[in-house]
Amino acid sequence: MLLGQTVTTLTERRLTILQERPSPANSGLTAETLALAALGWILQDEQRADRLLDLTGLSADQLRKSLGEHSVQAAVLEFLANHEPDMIRCAEALAVTPEELAAAAQELAR
Repeated sequence: MLLGQTVTTLTERRLTILQERPSPANSGLTAETLALAALGWILQDEQRADRLLDLTGLSADQLRKSLGEHSVQAAVLEFLANHEPDMIRCAEALAVTPEELAAAAQELAR
């Protein structure tokens, strides 16, 4: 019976994990921290950084001055969400899930 109980316990744990909704709280990071970390990842690549500025319409100075604004932080995460390969690579680099980045974007957009 011990084997049956172990399988049940593992199954219950797995179901619990699958039912949890990803959120910045699950990673222990705030939405703001995730957005700024994502921005740091974006800025490591000049072409990606230029694309961010082009698509958001921000200048480098505007970006620097408005880093603390939730709307700009949300725009950074939306930029990633609009290009799935970057979203996945950024999430991997930050050791979070793409869903956590998306949840952070939603939280910041409120």
